Parts: sequence; structure tokens; C-alpha cells
Amino acid sequence: MKNYRYQVGGTLNNDAPSYVERQADVELYNALKQGEFCYVLSCRQMGKSSLLVKTKHHLQQEGFRCATIDMTNIGCENISVEQWYKGVVGDLWLGFKLLGKVNLKAWWQEQSDISLLQKLSRFISEILLIHYPNERLFIFIDEIDSIKSLGFSVDDFFSLIRFCYNQRAIAPEYNRITFAIFGVATPRDLIRYQNHTTPFNIGKAIEISGFNFEEAQPLAHGLEINGINPQRVLKEVLAWTEGQPFLTQKLCRLLVSLAEDDVGKKLKVLPGTETFWIENVVRSQIINKWESQDEPEHLRTIRDRILRNEQYTGRLLGIYQQILQGLEIPVDDSQEQVELVLSGLVCRKQGFIKVKNLIYQEVFNLEWVENQLAYLRPYSQTFNAWIASKQEDKSRLLRGQALIDAQTWAHGKSLSNLDYRFLAASEELDRKEVQQALEAERAKEVEARLQEQQKRQAQQRKASRVVKLLLLGMTIKFVISVAWGVSLLRKIEVLESQLNYTQIKHQNKVGNRDKRAGEQGSRERLITTDN
Repeated sequence: MKNYRYQVGGTLNNDAPSYVERQADVELYNALKQGEFCYVLSCRQMGKSSLLVKTKHHLQQEGFRCATIDMTNIGCENISVEQWYKGVVGDLWLGFKLLGKVNLKAWWQEQSDISLLQKLSRFISEILLIHYPNERLFIFIDEIDSIKSLGFSVDDFFSLIRFCYNQRAIAPEYNRITFAIFGVATPRDLIRYQNHTTPFNIGKAIEISGFNFEEAQPLAHGLEINGINPQRVLKEVLAWTEGQPFLTQKLCRLLVSLAEDDVGKKLKVLPGTETFWIENVVRSQIINKWESQDEPEHLRTIRDRILRNEQYTGRLLGIYQQILQGLEIPVDDSQEQVELVLSGLVCRKQGFIKVKNLIYQEVFNLEWVENQLAYLRPYSQTFNAWIASKQEDKSRLLRGQALIDAQTWAHGKSLSNLDYRFLAASEELDRKEVQQALEAERAKEVEARLQEQQKRQAQQRKASRVVKLLLLGMTIKFVISVAWGVSLLRKIEVLESQLNYTQIKHQNKVGNRDKRAGEQGSRERLITTDN
């Protein structure tokens, strides 16, 4: 079809022929009409801003007043809290066409004695609701995820949204104001302090998904070229893209462009060969050398979001690797799963996490994952060898300083289950080897001590023998000395006895001689007397 234009990237106009209305369009429109607070939070390039524009146009066509606050227009760097709130009020002032009706600068200065949140609250209650007393007001807030880069918390902003809904029970005029939020985030990401009041538990989440075949019928109109069967081509396109808006628009435009160029006009696509033709285009124009062909940027955006935070990259890649290997990963809304979903690479499907489409699976394949993990891991070679051995080759596990380095690198990061298993096995092996080394060291120490003790005992025995010999010698010497002494004493006693005997004998002789001499003298005296 001539003058039919596929738009790759950016926001589609409300009258764009290639706009595809999905279930999300119906749900969002009906919920807003009922006055519900709605939020459309999903990955990039899923058509959120186009959905906003289309829904806003639809409501305006019915006579409702609408305004859009684009958070990227307000800014998030080198901006103060006051500038941020004033930017929000300014967007509302312009969006609801109050220029010339309200002097915003003067009004803002008049409110100098109240908080910034109160200024915004009063602008809603005293300006918007008063200037449009009988009209419904819809406030669309786009690119809400940019607030995550602010250097301050704007949790109070979300509290104000909740306040507006709670006020409906007290002040009925608040029933006339309705909010809708769009962005790449989760409610948990947007509220910085989790104990803060949040509007998300009273709002309605609008799920936005890829086009199905019936929804994508408007795209078939542009494929009516060069005798091509548009329905069959559209079906094959969706088989590759699963209705991902950016990729679907891009592939359709590529097919039309190739079919209309000089070569394409000469080469007709025969019936039944559409599958081969489209696969060839996908592989040559999108998948092969994708980093250089990714214009406007899409695949690189996914890659960069996955690799941007080294703290979680290993874990994200680990989960995604398991999905590619055919493992069923149940949805658990963990931080890692949420980040994978927000990257756009995977989606929630029937309670499990699945790769979103075949193009992503071909681009971000197992080889790509392993290369990224190898680049991240300081132990990639040993890890891969361990995996190749079916986790049985213990020689591939880390030990000593290599293990310490790996644990230091892993600290604070969220890794894959296999990484944790590898590090745990390495730690266990290292612990056992250290324990064995300590036990061997202790055994050597005990053996050395035993040998020393035996040596000491041998020396003691030797010394004991010497002492015994000395004692024996001394004993013998003592005995000899005693025997000699006794013999000497006996000799002395004999000599003394002989001496005594000699003395007595001598004395006896002397006594006898004296006696005889006395007797002689007595006789001589007697003789003399006689005479």
C-alpha cells in the first residue's frame, strides 16, 4: 500500500496508520474513564508513550481535559527540589492551557510560606479544580523512571496522588481528577523509602504486551506489495518478533524497503517461500553483526541494561543462561527477575520466565552469555572447565589466594546459582585441604616431638647407665674402702691389743721386779735387823 509508513522508534501520532490497538488500550481507557489511578510500567520500546498519546487523544475527543508531565523535560541532574516541583506545576499550567489566565510566577511567590508539596496540592485544588469546575481532568505522567536519578526523594509526590484519591470521600470535586503513570520501573523502584505512603496499592496496573495476530492486522496493509501475501508475511514476522512493537515495525519496514528496491522488484517472493525470505532478512539485516546494524538503537539498549550494574549482572546472566538451557524458571518477582523483565529480554508467561522472542534468543544466545560471563568472572577458565566436567573435576576448583580473590570479587554481587555452587565447592575443598595440611603439620610436629622425646629418653637411659656405673663404681670403691677401713681398724685393734698386752706385760715385769726388789730389800732389812 502506497503512503503507508511504519515507524521504528519514537512516539506514534494518534492518527498513525501503523498504530496497533491492543488489550492495554481498552483496559487503560476504561479504567481512566472510571476514575481509577492507572500505571503502565514495562520495559522500553513497548509503545507506552504511543499508548499515552492515543489514550489522551481519545479522551480529549470526548471533551475531557488532559495534560502530560514529561519527567525527562523537567530534568533530573543539577536540579533542586524546588525546581523539580515548579517544573511539575509548570507542565500542568501549560498542559491545561492556563497561560494568560493564571500568573504562575506571582502565584508561586504568594505561596512562599508553605512547603513545595503543599504548593502543588494547592495548585490542583485552588487552580485546576476551580478554573474547570465541571470538567474531568486527566494528568498523564510519562518517563516516571527518570526520578530514580534525582539526588533527592520525591516520595511525597506519590503520597499526594494517593491523597487526591483519598479526598474523594471527603471532597467530591476530587473525583474529577485522575492520574496515569508511564515508565520503565516497578512501584518498588519509585518509592525510595518503603515505609512511605504509596498510591500503587490502590491503583490499577495495566499490562502491556506484544501484538497478537488479530491485533496486528493494521500492519498487514503496508505489506501489500509486489504480489506478497500480507497475511502470511505478517504471521512470519510475528513468529520472529512475538509482536514486540519496535522489532515488528522495524522488520515490516525492512521487508517493504527490500521488496521495493530495484533488486526486489526483479526478484519476486514466490508463494510458500515467505518463511525462507523473512528468515534471510532477519538474519542478514538484524541478527548478523547486530551491534553495527542496530539503528535506531534497540538491542544495544537491552544489552546495556543487563550489563550496566556489575553487582547484579552475573546473577541476571546466570538466570538467563538457565532459561536458554531449557530450564523452567518460575516467576518469583525477585529483584533479578524484575530487572530481566524490565530489560525487555524476557517476559512472564504462564507462571514462568521466557525469552521474549526468537530474535532476542538468536542475538543474546548461549555463546553471548558465556562470553559476557567469561569477561566478568576472574575465574572463568577454571569455572568453564569445571562445568565441562559436569562439576566433578575437583582439580578445577579454586584454592588459596585464587579463592580469596574470587570471594573478594563476588562480595556484594548477585551471582548465578552455578557461580555460588562453584565457589562453595572451592571453599569446601580448600577447607578440607587446609585441614589436611594442618593435620599433616600436626602429625609432623607430633612425630618430631616423639622423636625428640625418644632421643631424650635414649640420652636419659645412657645417662642413667653412666650414673649406675658410677654408682656401682663408687659403691665398689666404698665397699673396698669400708673393707679396707675395717681391715685397718682390725689391724689397729690388733696392734692396740698387742700394745696393751706388751704394756701390761711390761708393767707386770716392772711390778714383779719391783716386788722382788722390795722383797729383797725387806730381807736385807730383816737381815740387817737381825744383825
